[in-house]
Amino acid sequence: MKTSRRLLPWLVALLLPMATATADETCNSPYMANLIKGQEDYLHVWTLGVPGLGDGADKLVTVDVNPRSPKYGKVVDVVSVGGRGEAHHMGFTDDRRYLWAGRLDDSKIFVFDVGTNPARPKLVKTISDLPGKSGFVGPHTFYPIPGRMLIGTLSNARDHGGATGIAVYNNKGDYVTSHAIPTALPGAVQADGYGYDIAVNPNRNVMLTSSFTGHKNYMMDLGKLMADPAAMKNFGNTMVVWDFKAMKPTKVLGTPGAPLEIRWSLNEGDNWAITASALTSRLWLIKQDERGEWQARDVAPIGDPAKIPLPVDISIAANGKSLWVNTFMDGKTRLFDLTNPAAPKQVYEKVTGKQVNMVSQSWDGKRVYVTSSLLANWDKKGNDNEQFLKLFSWDGKELREQWKIDFTKEGLGRAHHMKFTAKHGGVAAISGTAIADRGAPAR
Repeated sequence: MKTSRRLLPWLVALLLPMATATADETCNSPYMANLIKGQEDYLHVWTLGVPGLGDGADKLVTVDVNPRSPKYGKVVDVVSVGGRGEAHHMGFTDDRRYLWAGRLDDSKIFVFDVGTNPARPKLVKTISDLPGKSGFVGPHTFYPIPGRMLIGTLSNARDHGGATGIAVYNNKGDYVTSHAIPTALPGAVQADGYGYDIAVNPNRNVMLTSSFTGHKNYMMDLGKLMADPAAMKNFGNTMVVWDFKAMKPTKVLGTPGAPLEIRWSLNEGDNWAITASALTSRLWLIKQDERGEWQARDVAPIGDPAKIPLPVDISIAANGKSLWVNTFMDGKTRLFDLTNPAAPKQVYEKVTGKQVNMVSQSWDGKRVYVTSSLLANWDKKGNDNEQFLKLFSWDGKELREQWKIDFTKEGLGRAHHMKFTAKHGGVAAISGTAIADRGAPAR
């Protein structure tokens, strides 16, 4: 029987052993090459445009973050993509040459060449066919597997509600197929169709997806949203367990309160993941029970859940022993001890801004980057509307601010998602396996 070129990259992905897991440097797909275990050289920040500020458009901002550089802590490049479409998250292709960046409002996806010269990213392709091809809108998570990009979305083109799914593109930027998040699945927990993050554990042939809310909610003013009881009911309360090889949902897990980022432990031998639920401010552990069934357990509060600190991002240590958690409402960065993942303990906290969102740590855990913006209509108002990128050093006891870039003062916009690149990373092959259809995006 012949195997089509269309299916070959999928088969390669399924047959590959688990590559060295990569991240932020600890929070990305295990299929991505070129892990930066040393000093990162550049940090790319996907930035929301603000009317009347600079050119007012969404943009990719590149910062020199190597302390040996004369431009350390300075913006070295800005690529404006035009317009404002709620710039949100980014993800590398599996060879780390290209960075895909999405917008939640108009659903456009911008592909940047960061491999040729990471100090000067180049916009090489704009993908505008996601709603028309897949029926989904709000591209959120960009999760690479060999030759393919899985795109986790937040909403749909039909009613802009929460029912959504995963779109699949090849590395050239061509649509391949899509998979709906289940709205009905046999079991005790009711499926709700909501989507957010994607995380794969190849060793267990398991993919997890989490859930948030639809376009009508995430584009609404936060104060108006929280005062609308009907709208507040329209948030995801589940995670879905998938057979990754078959791309088939197998179980729905109850995780009330919009579980967001998912992080698998990278420690060898561990087979558990953790997430934080935004509205209920809890940490959830996803692990197999004694029968081999995947279960979700509420294992710890984050701050005082009654005050809704709103955990918005997490970053797991390379050894799986600790977890940084950013909470938007109180502007705090917290550290949890995960030595026993079934009973996480908060061991540190610091106010790192009047509002904080994304948190990204280096592989060695000595550097922690923090940005400020959540969503354009959810950010705080007035003096509390700080917009920044900050670098902190971590010595195991204290976060110490090294430098700050004021994105408002610099006329850049609202700083959101971050990704690292290095000058001399090269492009490593994955297990020496040739992968079909791995071409660069069309220029």
